Amino acid sequence: MSQAQTPTSKDRPWLIRTYAGHSTAAASNALYRSNLAKGQTGLSVAFDLPTQTGYDSDHVLSRGEVGKVGVPVCHLGDMRALFKDIPLEQMNTSMTINATAPWLLSLYIAVAEEQGADVSALQGTVQNDLIKEYLSRGTYVCPPAPSLKMIGDVAEYCYTHVPKWNPMNVCSYHLQEAGATPEQELAFALATAIAVLDELKPRVPAEDFPALCGRISFFVNAGIRFVTEMCKMRAFVDLWDEILLERYGVENPKFRRFRYGVQVNSLGLTEQQPENNVYRILIEMLAVTLSKKARARAVQLPAWNEALGLPRPWDQQWSMRMQQILAYETDLLEYDDLFENNPAVDRKVAALKEGARAELANIESMGGGIGAIDYMKARLVDSNAARLNKIERQETVVVGVNRWTEGEDSPLVGEDGGIMVVDPAVEQEQVARLNEWRAARDDTAVQAALTELRSAAKDGRNVMPASIACAKAGVTTGEWAGEMRAVHGEYRGPTGVARGVSNMTEGLDDLRDAVDAVSDRLGERLKFLVGKPGLDGHSNGAEQIAFRARDCGMDIDYEGIRLTPEQIVEAARAGTHVIGLSILSGSHLPLVEDVLQRLKDENLSHIPVTVGGIIPDEDAEQLRSMGVARVYTPKDFELNTIMHDIITLADPR
Repeated sequence: MSQAQTPTSKDRPWLIRTYAGHSTAAASNALYRSNLAKGQTGLSVAFDLPTQTGYDSDHVLSRGEVGKVGVPVCHLGDMRALFKDIPLEQMNTSMTINATAPWLLSLYIAVAEEQGADVSALQGTVQNDLIKEYLSRGTYVCPPAPSLKMIGDVAEYCYTHVPKWNPMNVCSYHLQEAGATPEQELAFALATAIAVLDELKPRVPAEDFPALCGRISFFVNAGIRFVTEMCKMRAFVDLWDEILLERYGVENPKFRRFRYGVQVNSLGLTEQQPENNVYRILIEMLAVTLSKKARARAVQLPAWNEALGLPRPWDQQWSMRMQQILAYETDLLEYDDLFENNPAVDRKVAALKEGARAELANIESMGGGIGAIDYMKARLVDSNAARLNKIERQETVVVGVNRWTEGEDSPLVGEDGGIMVVDPAVEQEQVARLNEWRAARDDTAVQAALTELRSAAKDGRNVMPASIACAKAGVTTGEWAGEMRAVHGEYRGPTGVARGVSNMTEGLDDLRDAVDAVSDRLGERLKFLVGKPGLDGHSNGAEQIAFRARDCGMDIDYEGIRLTPEQIVEAARAGTHVIGLSILSGSHLPLVEDVLQRLKDENLSHIPVTVGGIIPDEDAEQLRSMGVARVYTPKDFELNTIMHDIITLADPR
């Protein structure tokens, strides 16, 4: 038997997680304790969009978003309820939080201290990757430079006070979701890591810097092309080792280890024939578990029905069982690396590394990760357009979507639609609890804590000590982020959609002719307003709609994410022929209702409104009854059909 086939002592399984949080802190706590009882070995906390973007639950932008894609945490009381009866000293907790990472970690530390935990023993991760937020996820708050400084604050503080905590999780996951090629995913993530390490290096003694490098972890994506994805992970291991050794002089191989957690690809999950997603998730998990050299430290899997809406507890349990079967029933963990010295694998890894190095050199020439944000965003939009074109042309086969579309109805989608729906009353209840919290706290202590926080931010000091003091004083999420906005300003990230027509106009001649004809009849260029109301930062779909509409010859008005209904109607008042709203957070009903009412108040009800998002059938019917002209969901992947609809809505003739 070769070495690769010889059983060795059995490896420990990876951390088994499910990404979870919804409705309220109390409901999420019950879900966590249930999942831990079922065999989950670590927590992965999903926060709602107001929490992620630094708004309290009663802010105007929070309307319809509270508790939808995660748990609302406005203050220490919410964090207390979230981890009730869960001993944090014994837990490994991953918190998917970025712009407000210093604040949520401060709340976590404050709760741990209340529990009597040894804070230096806490283990877990805050994602805390802002560069990818500007490129792909959209939950940023402040401009890049001060955001990078705050990442450094968290890392420096954890290094001294919470040494087992991963203070920064370089997150390439959303890059792939936004259409990144494997080479782009490698390069853009590593450029982010380099920017963070460059920020950290002057903050600690030179002899301690290698250990700080060893605390930087990664969070990656694994797509359906699992051989390529497995090779990508091996390339990540090699390139990270190379960067730490050659650029930073880290001699100890222990500190050059590529440590990563993974959630496999949600982008490829389909609304059509959703039961097929179970196989996709399993195959994608193999990419990050089969190769011992590049095996994930923690794995969380989406549920089969995430393209339909919010998974139920049973759906999450099913995904967890998939991990447990691979880890405990199979013999995978008994063997050395199965792919070592495989010539096909070695060739692919070498090619990926070559492409990533070339892209890294490009980024370096632009000033690194911060300087290249606009460039990287544009590259992602282009790559995603190319990906969608291949699906439309059937060059990329997606079973049940563009091939073998006929099938039986899924029995998994029962009377509840196969998803969990958050009760709309949750938002009012959360706001009521928030008001009670504000009324009961010591306002003098709150103002003193906020004054010290503002002073630390202005002076360039580490904001973590002041943030922890704010947490204990009863400051809210919105108040903490408000100080950061006041000191550092707000930021609107690049959209990646340039005004000029791209060269990807193949097959658009008929549509371009139709746009010209309609524009002639209208007496002006057909104008299409693409708006993203609320806090949803998943802009990939809106970008691709705007990108294709522009290439069809329309005049595009797309200002990116995080607009209020009032701002969208203000843009419509300046003149537009069709409005397209994109909402993927589940808050479509209240936000669309608000937009439609404002249009009516402004005598603009004649403008057709289309809506796209993850929208259940009954909600789609309700939207149409409210006056929405077209409703699109992930199954409507043919962009040219959508373009035809827009042209027809602008001029039914």
